[in-house]
Amino acid sequence: MFKDLDPILHSQLRLAVMSLLISVKEAEFTFIKEKTNATAGNLSVQVQKLKEAGYIDVVKEFKDNYPNTTCKITKKGIKAFEEYVNTLQQYLNVKK
Repeated sequence: MFKDLDPILHSQLRLAVMSLLISVKEAEFTFIKEKTNATAGNLSVQVQKLKEAGYIDVVKEFKDNYPNTTCKITKKGIKAFEEYVNTLQQYLNVKK
């Protein structure tokens, strides 16, 4: 019997955000938006869901009088991502 895939990570955009953050640890919202080709509105909603799950921290501050949002992956987020990948690998390694 397989574990279920994490529904928080089993969304294309949220998975893309986590995949980016797993490699860079933290990134500005504009960088993530650019890399994922997401709209600001959609990305904002998905980032909020990841934050509510405790997978990322979101820091909002001002940089040169402009709002700047930085997303940073948490230990819980790293663990969830690794479990997601491991579960996916189990699905892919099924021998018929």
